[in-house]
Amino acid sequence: MKKHVTVFREKGRFAGWPANYGIWSWGDEIVVGFTAGYLGSDPEADRFHLRDKTRPFEPMQARSLDGGETWEVIPTPCEAPGGKGLAADEHVVPELQTGQAVRLEDIPENQDPVNLQHPDFALMCSRTGLAAGAFSWFYVSTNRCREWMGPYRLPMFGLPGIAARTDYQVLSRTECLLFLTAAKSDGGEGRPFCALTTDGCRSFQFLSWITPEPKGYAIMPASARVGEKLLVAVRCRQQQHSWIDLYESQDLGKSWRYLSRPVEDTGHGGNPPSLTLLRDGRLCLVYGYRNPPFGIRARVSEDNGVTWSPDIVLRDDGGNHDIGYPRTVERADGQLVTVYYFNDSALGERYIAATIWSP
Repeated sequence: MKKHVTVFREKGRFAGWPANYGIWSWGDEIVVGFTAGYLGSDPEADRFHLRDKTRPFEPMQARSLDGGETWEVIPTPCEAPGGKGLAADEHVVPELQTGQAVRLEDIPENQDPVNLQHPDFALMCSRTGLAAGAFSWFYVSTNRCREWMGPYRLPMFGLPGIAARTDYQVLSRTECLLFLTAAKSDGGEGRPFCALTTDGCRSFQFLSWITPEPKGYAIMPASARVGEKLLVAVRCRQQQHSWIDLYESQDLGKSWRYLSRPVEDTGHGGNPPSLTLLRDGRLCLVYGYRNPPFGIRARVSEDNGVTWSPDIVLRDDGGNHDIGYPRTVERADGQLVTVYYFNDSALGERYIAATIWSP
């Protein structure tokens, strides 16, 4: 049984990329981040994303109090560096980009340790670009995303660029792992790595590379913790082939090994994974499928990611490849809520939708 729900949709708008911003849940209270800009008018000008790059993308946040059945949408209650957007520089002209308005040094470091095990804690990452020269920052909340403290800078770790999306695992009151993407040694996008804070997000240190340096890219890590084991699914692309790989660590992120390939083909341009550990011990991986029939698909593993089920098609009615970037949480009743961006027609608005389903 699957139910599709509209989270945010406005005529003429381009809403997208929940995986860049994050999802958080407390029982049936769910919060998800995304960004909203405007549709472009010339489909030939940009064959991948039909957005107007001369108008700003605004950070947005949706909240549900009933397990994803209904949603309230507001501007994200945080301060954006330079008054620009969050994680949208590649989608707008230079004068609207955060990276053109501020420097990393303009963003303060966090001086106050955060209780990472606070029952209402959440963390959100953001960035400027995707390759060399990109820098990143983060926010924290202890009231279920009603207010975000920050921005606070993330270090460069001696790397050419840092493109942070939101993915993390809290280990203790003061310790947390961030799963981030760095520019490769040649400056191109990108290679995933693990960073660690041991002082409540006051400082971070580079801990480990998750994958070898790829020939194409390996980006957008999505993590799950199974006891003392960590699993990270990674969006991969080389030449015209896109897929998802899974890596595991048995020493809390100090070292990693390749485990499996849950998805052999994610379609045109690829799509990032959402990885969720279910209460019954299974793993659920969700991704956008960017070949016809365009849609949202899932796979389930009963052996901690070694093998995976065939595709579970959540929907296959997308208008074109400009869809996906999912994030998933489990409701109190065991049903899953997967949030993503979608379109009904190639020239139509991009909107945020949710599918409520049982794995």
